[in-house]
Amino acid sequence: MKQNYIFFDLDGTLTESGPGIINSVRYALTRWGIDEPDDTALYRFIGPPLVYSFSTFYGFSQEDAVKAMAVYREYYAVHGIFENSVYQGIPQLLALLKGAGKHLCVATGKPEKFMFPILKHYDLLKFFDFCGGSDEAETHADKTSVIRYVMDNCGAKADDLVMVGDRHHDVDGAKANGVQSVGILYGYGSRTELETAGADYIAATVEDLQELLLG
Repeated sequence: MKQNYIFFDLDGTLTESGPGIINSVRYALTRWGIDEPDDTALYRFIGPPLVYSFSTFYGFSQEDAVKAMAVYREYYAVHGIFENSVYQGIPQLLALLKGAGKHLCVATGKPEKFMFPILKHYDLLKFFDFCGGSDEAETHADKTSVIRYVMDNCGAKADDLVMVGDRHHDVDGAKANGVQSVGILYGYGSRTELETAGADYIAATVEDLQELLLG
C-alpha cells in the first residue's frame, strides 16, 4: 500500500481490551438489575460510543444511558483500563512501519483520558505522531468525527491515508471521510460485518496486516 499515513483503532486492533470493557459493562448493567451472563453479548460494546450501546442494545433512555456510562467508568477507571493486553506482533509491526517512514496515528472513540494512559502503560505511545480520541462526554465519539479530528491535527489527506480497525464503525468512518480502510479479523468484528460495511481490504492476522501495509 502506498499511503503514508496509517490510522489505527485502539480497542480490538492494537489491544485486546475485551475483559476490561466487558467487566465494566456488566458492572453498570447490574446497577439497573440486568444480569447478562453471556460475554459475547457484551462484545457489541467494543467499538461504538457507550451511550449509543446502552441505548441500542439494552433499551436505555438517553438519560439512563448517560448515567450508565458514568457507572461503567466507576469500574473502568480503577480496574478495567488495564484488564487489557497488546496483541502479539503489534509492537513489532508498528516499529517496522515507523522504520519505513510511515506516519502513524491513533483514532479511537475511547476518551483521551483513558487512551493516553493505556498507550503509555503498554509503551505504544512512542510509535505515534498523533493520538486522538473523544472527550469524556463522548460528544465526538463517532468514528467519522474522530477520523476527521485526527486528520485535521496531523495533516493527513484522504488519498494518502488508510484506517485500520476491527468493527464496521471504523469502515463507516473511513468511508465518510473518503478514506480507504483495512478491516482486521483478530479483533471483535466478523468478516461478514466488515465486508458488508465495505472494507477495502481484509487482514486476518497481524502478519497479514504487515504484509498488506508493507508489501
